[in-house]
Amino acid sequence: MKIEVLDQSTIDKIAAGEVIERPASIVKELVENSIDAGASSVTVEIKEGGISLIRITDNGSGIPKKEVPFAFLRHATSKIRKVEDLLDIHSLGFRGEALSSIAAVCQVEMLTKTQQSLTGIRYQIEGGEEKGMEEVGIPEGTTFLVRNIFYNTPARKKFLKSAVTEAGYVSDLIEKMALSHPEVSFKFISNNQIKLHTSGNSNLKDIVYHLFGREIANQVLPIFRQQDGIQLEGLVGKPVICRGNRNYESCFINGRYMKSKILMKAIEDAYKPFLMQHKYPFVVLHLRLDGSLLDINVHPAKMEVRFWDNDKIYRMVEGTLRDALEQKELIPEVSLFENRQQKQEKKIQTRGEIPEPFEKKRIEQIREQTPPYLSEQAQRRKEEPRLQNTEQNRSDEGAFLRREPSYFQTEKQKATQMTLFSEKLLDEKSVSSHQVIGQIFDTYWLVQYQDKLYIIDQHAAHEKVLYERTMKGLKEHSFTSQIITPPVVVSLSMQEEALFLQYRTSFEAIGFEIESFGGREYSIRAIPGNLFGIEKDGLFLELLDSLGELSAQENPDILNEKIASMSCKAAVKGNHHMTKQEAQALIEELLTLENPYHCPHGRPTIISMTKYELEKKFKRIL
Repeated sequence: MKIEVLDQSTIDKIAAGEVIERPASIVKELVENSIDAGASSVTVEIKEGGISLIRITDNGSGIPKKEVPFAFLRHATSKIRKVEDLLDIHSLGFRGEALSSIAAVCQVEMLTKTQQSLTGIRYQIEGGEEKGMEEVGIPEGTTFLVRNIFYNTPARKKFLKSAVTEAGYVSDLIEKMALSHPEVSFKFISNNQIKLHTSGNSNLKDIVYHLFGREIANQVLPIFRQQDGIQLEGLVGKPVICRGNRNYESCFINGRYMKSKILMKAIEDAYKPFLMQHKYPFVVLHLRLDGSLLDINVHPAKMEVRFWDNDKIYRMVEGTLRDALEQKELIPEVSLFENRQQKQEKKIQTRGEIPEPFEKKRIEQIREQTPPYLSEQAQRRKEEPRLQNTEQNRSDEGAFLRREPSYFQTEKQKATQMTLFSEKLLDEKSVSSHQVIGQIFDTYWLVQYQDKLYIIDQHAAHEKVLYERTMKGLKEHSFTSQIITPPVVVSLSMQEEALFLQYRTSFEAIGFEIESFGGREYSIRAIPGNLFGIEKDGLFLELLDSLGELSAQENPDILNEKIASMSCKAAVKGNHHMTKQEAQALIEELLTLENPYHCPHGRPTIISMTKYELEKKFKRIL
């Protein structure tokens, strides 16, 4: 085997592969350079997700004319001078690989001017080769124009995702940059539209408001602790704003966004007593410590970090967050009535469904049509106060069944049953022989049929009913919408907004009606009729979280499955008292399903025990 020394162009392209993965990688490196140059204002503009154009402008110190060509050489840097400097790094970039790597796979134009210079410099470089250099009149600072990423490495270009997806990566990066440096004003423009513009007033809560909206900004707690030369500060969300993934956990070490298993474990352990399983908190943490106590030179992208003392960092972060959560009363505040001015200021509507005058007549008509077996319950509802608070409405897990009392009778259809049980409990011919004994533990229903005792999990059974109903609606395009009054307004991050716009037709296909409410706020005016019992904004945001896990090439059927699985959120829960009539109605709708014996998550809906087994237990049979 003959060993050859690679030419410089090949070396540069290979090195670029370690640093430049996609347009967001270029934005990261150039914005970090802008911050290191002392910029107080940075504008990032992209077109087609950054694939065709990236323009980054700052008001930093600029690069002197004589040093411009050297800036694009590999390992040319102003951040370090010797190996010992790696032990105490305060800048974001330090290896000197960024500009060289970008120039190796893109067409680059740089305009830069220092405060001392009368004129600036326009420098062009493509594929690592200098194309031109001239003096121009420009303001102080630096502007980079990066065009046609991977134009000379087409094999790598084809691995880029769609323009919308790549733009999402860039927007997520800019959000992280804004959170890490609230003292810098960031403007982000995508396809000539301003997506973000922060003030740079050093107020972290203002950044949270700009990025995530008023609702989250009003539910965060400030933290601060300083000990043994380590400083921890930031904002932690109350448990009420938890999410289904870790996207809202942001940790910054000495101003750099980092991923650390130690920090992640400390955060989630602190929240463990306050959150349900598989729920994650909203946190923005800034950790500042001496550079000698950590190693950030672990990965070319500088996204991972190693601490000198993991235990000390863990104890400090976990203890600080737990103290903040335990000292604050975390009972959610609920307001039923809001005046018009408050609604306009907050743009967040109440979640309780209070009927408008034109709806009252319709409600009375529905109640008059209530079958006899629900008449007693309907009468009790009439005697209850007309306006119940939101918590009562939300805790009434059986409201869905009572809100549409005639559904089970009108929608029942014949279906071919599986022969899982020899006696076929779930058969129309068997209904008249069912003996509903009662409910135990407010969760399970006991039904006697022939010589068997059947135990039905009301939550699993109702999940299956709703899931099948949702899937049927998707296949037959027969969804109905339920208007909600007043509408619910949600604030989306840039990445969430991009996801919603990408899948908007899918939301509309199942019955959502969602309109723009200005900026990145959207008004949910209607939801699918069979999901009416779910918290409206929680359902929508959880759907967006799950869609973020899909790739652009994913089969649309998988999207439908995810949407249908959300219908389970409306199911009657365990520990809820149902009437016999409601249980009977639920059993009868199970008759219409092809496979009623397992919920969408695979758990059994029904188990049975024969008379023979019972008699053996009581030693009647030996």
